Amino acid sequence: WGRYSIIGLPARTLLRVIGHDVTVEKDGKIVERETVADPLDYVRTFKARYTVPAMGTSRGPRARDGATADSPVPGLPRFTGGLVGYFGYETIRYVEPRLGKMAKPDAVGAPDILLMVSDEVVVFDNLRGKLYVVIHVNPAVEDAWNKANQRLDELVAKLNESATAPDLMKGRTSEASRASDSARGPRLDPIGEGVAHVGKSGGSKSVSEADFVSAFTQEGFEKAVGKSLEYIRAGDIMQVVLSQRLTIPYAAAPLDLYRALRTLNPSPYMYFMDLGDLHIVGSSPEILVRLEDGQVTVRPIAGTRPRGATEAEDQALEKELLTDPKERAEHIMLVDLGRNDVGRVARTGSVRVTDKMMIERYSHVMHIVSNVTGELKPDMDAVDVLRATFPAGTVSGAPKVRAMEIIEELEPTRRGIYSGAVGYIGWNGNMDTAIAIRTAVIRDKTLYIQAGAGIVADSVPRSEWNETMNKARAIFRAVAMACKGL
Repeated sequence: WGRYSIIGLPARTLLRVIGHDVTVEKDGKIVERETVADPLDYVRTFKARYTVPAMGTSRGPRARDGATADSPVPGLPRFTGGLVGYFGYETIRYVEPRLGKMAKPDAVGAPDILLMVSDEVVVFDNLRGKLYVVIHVNPAVEDAWNKANQRLDELVAKLNESATAPDLMKGRTSEASRASDSARGPRLDPIGEGVAHVGKSGGSKSVSEADFVSAFTQEGFEKAVGKSLEYIRAGDIMQVVLSQRLTIPYAAAPLDLYRALRTLNPSPYMYFMDLGDLHIVGSSPEILVRLEDGQVTVRPIAGTRPRGATEAEDQALEKELLTDPKERAEHIMLVDLGRNDVGRVARTGSVRVTDKMMIERYSHVMHIVSNVTGELKPDMDAVDVLRATFPAGTVSGAPKVRAMEIIEELEPTRRGIYSGAVGYIGWNGNMDTAIAIRTAVIRDKTLYIQAGAGIVADSVPRSEWNETMNKARAIFRAVAMACKGL
């Protein structure tokens, strides 16, 4: 579990990007609409609105004892407010314009980028058992300090109200948790045991993992792997990451799915975003990129085995994974790609591999993990860092641009939120983003998940199919738990 749990209160202002069309919504109404050449540059400009130039810092936070962003409240995490949301996979169009416009469909229909202005947050320090309520104050607004104190009193009073057990069991979200609160294609082969499921009619029926419908058949996925191997043999690429999307009707509370994932698959990045008609629920093991006090960090994950039934089996699988030439070669290649990405924005000579080929265990799989860091150049910022590292090589392949062209050719739908980034850019300039994997997207009572596998020269098509299923299995079981009722 992480030390801090952060709840963003309902955001009044949202930034949405679809293609090159940008809208800003305030209190549910569109107040700005613009077509821009580079949406990432627009994000930088938009964030700058919340900076006070004379102070050289963000607008707050302030505590009642007079602490400011220049002398922060002790104990708070690196994030206390900023832009929170996601950068979908289609953000690659702004990073690599040569990829052009994506023509394939996406049934989800979510914005390519969605960011909330998070000025009020509740932070729980799980280590110390302390709860912080943080409000950012705009000094340009008359009487802002007094209004912020009144708002603090309101929030503290609300948090002191005890939540009733029925509300929790139904997965309802309070105001303080709200913003933190089909045509069927080819069927999968039956996998796993039957579970209770709440269908569109609201009744219970017994289903298996086969009720998740893939955009690929297994045969189609394996043919795509075969085509990828042809590209590798021809020298076009060294690796490409192919993924499959799976869908299922879902009528349970999205918050119940988050609670199930926290139980079944606790991960470094747990997130629940209630975006009105869209919910994003995830338990990602991997950062895309982190920027903290001038240090850039990426943490490539590549190389996978399922978990064993016993500790002895786990250790045997770890040894097998670390001695597998294919897995080692794939991982080392992606570490080199991570070093190159960080090097684009880091001071010369500052890039380091601080952890190399460590094993991390999760509920259903284990991975090889390394850590790459560098010191940010003085003329760079969070948007530059995002641009340099997006998307992660672990979800695209290498070389990145050609791998992404092949992904576009072979995958039947656009990826949407999957394999993009979920996280924040703080008012203080820090940034932390998780790769949107092990993540469910819920819209119109349909749940979408996606899982991929890295294809290299000695990949076996059936094994790569099995890897995608192993990676998706934590979500399968969390959906089953949520639908049965927690």
